[in-house]
Amino acid sequence: MGKIITLPFAALLRWMYTLTGSYGVAIIMFSLILKLILLPFQMKSKRSMVRMGRLSSKQAELQKQYAKNQQKYQEELAKLYQEEGINPMSGCLWSLLPMFLLLPLYQIVYRPITHFMGLSEEAMETVRVAAEALGYDASVGNVAYAQVSLTEFVSNHWDSLKDTVDGLMNINFNFLGVNLSKIPSSALSGFQFKWEFIALLMVPVLAAGIQFLFSFVMSKSNGQSQEQQKSMMTMNILMPLLSLWWCFSMPAAMGVYWFFNSFFAMIQEFFMGKFYTKKLDAEEEERAAKREAARKLRMEEARKRVAEQQAMESKKPRKLPPKDKEKKISTNEAGRVGERPYARGRSYQEDRYDEKE
Repeated sequence: MGKIITLPFAALLRWMYTLTGSYGVAIIMFSLILKLILLPFQMKSKRSMVRMGRLSSKQAELQKQYAKNQQKYQEELAKLYQEEGINPMSGCLWSLLPMFLLLPLYQIVYRPITHFMGLSEEAMETVRVAAEALGYDASVGNVAYAQVSLTEFVSNHWDSLKDTVDGLMNINFNFLGVNLSKIPSSALSGFQFKWEFIALLMVPVLAAGIQFLFSFVMSKSNGQSQEQQKSMMTMNILMPLLSLWWCFSMPAAMGVYWFFNSFFAMIQEFFMGKFYTKKLDAEEEERAAKREAARKLRMEEARKRVAEQQAMESKKPRKLPPKDKEKKISTNEAGRVGERPYARGRSYQEDRYDEKE
């Protein structure tokens, strides 16, 4: 099952080696091609991560607002992600994919005969028997890397073993004076101040260093706030340390792959960060312009409605003002005579008491 999974990776790496004739260059080209193949997926992941970074201020506001209610905070945060069309897991998933690619590559590196060359177990046994006839001892060295030592023995005795089985390859693991099949930790025993020992130990150190730079560039290109960068500081330190340990305990070929994988990823993150930052700025400006246009349209429609209502009101017939009602004379005024308000009676005669001649 493992061989079936690694088959396409092995075919690609074998083609690179046949094309270049260098195991180290083949691994570098292998890592570059994998980056190009995964580029569409990682572009989608980068877009999501940049958008999440731009929401850091809103996220911080929600965190302060619901500091005492974590459940409400998670609900509001999920609502914010839904409104912005962001899937938080999509950014993390594709960024972890290069780590899973280490597994099939590791199988190819430490099983060069059955995986890299694609030979069967029977063919490998035939090669081993032929090599033992020339002095090969399978019990010497690390048993887990028996295929690696057998491959090196075949390379050193190529003229005698090249016709043993079909498909057998003469693999040269040397790259810039470093044997990529060796494990860097083995250089500590019997260390000598020679390039082959120094370079072998430098491989995991360089891999850890480039991983640290990659983490720094990624956090910057994602537009993360200072608070987010501080929260990610532990991960930015942990990943280089893990890279140092992995590359120190695996063949140097894995360290070379991890170094160039991180190097290409760092360049990719830098340019994609600039691209998506500019693109999202343009999208936000466009959305802001649309919101402003919609606001102006609503205001214009409101003004039109007011004008239409005023025009309709002007066409309606005006109501005549109500007539002033005649002021009724009060009883006291009708019956007033001089200073006497009720002096008049029903049979009042003005000249009743006048003297008659």
